[in-house]
Amino acid sequence: MDHVIKIRGIRRDFPLGQEVVKVLKGIDLDIEKGEYVALMGPSGSGKSTLMNILGCLDTATAGSYELNGRDVSNMSDDELAEVRNTEIGFVFQTFNLLPRTTALENVALPMIYAGASKAQRKERAEEVLADVGLADRMDHRPNQLSGGQRQRVAVGRALVNKPSIILADEPTGNLDSKTSEEIMALFNEIHKNGNTVIVVTHEEDIAAHTHRIIRLIDGMVSSDKRIK
Repeated sequence: MDHVIKIRGIRRDFPLGQEVVKVLKGIDLDIEKGEYVALMGPSGSGKSTLMNILGCLDTATAGSYELNGRDVSNMSDDELAEVRNTEIGFVFQTFNLLPRTTALENVALPMIYAGASKAQRKERAEEVLADVGLADRMDHRPNQLSGGQRQRVAVGRALVNKPSIILADEPTGNLDSKTSEEIMALFNEIHKNGNTVIVVTHEEDIAAHTHRIIRLIDGMVSSDKRIK
């Protein structure tokens, strides 16, 4: 099996005053290269905490996490930052674009941290923006773009360093239903191109685009089903 993600016994506790809140209670999960997965669960189920751990934005209290065969469980903050920038492409509900920079500059940003030259950044960012259908909007700033176009810029930024995983957190949460369908069609294309895509969502119709649905309840995996 060609696993991109392999986690075993992942627990995450948060101290709250004198008490400890146990959010994740021992999660085992394998995700293979090229899978298209939805991570679902009600509010408070632990799905956002799990996503933060998968995205190396947070570390577990206990358990092991291998990403592409590398154990990231005990990495330093600097090492985790490098993994985040090279291995993981993030797409957020709120787009998280820099308001004063163009679509092209927003997309190229992760390549600056990766040490790419200006010419490499421009070439790759132009290529990615064309792939997400925004070849004619490269010089527009976020406030000159619609919500759907902003999310396309965010998807382009996630793809620019050719990461192992695309992690999308409620990627259609701020979009109307027609635009949501367009963005999910874009994710379908990205998956067809060989990317591993993990979508965190509470919406069944968004999850229906994926091929496997993992549901969390009370910090545990309650079901894990392949649907396609």
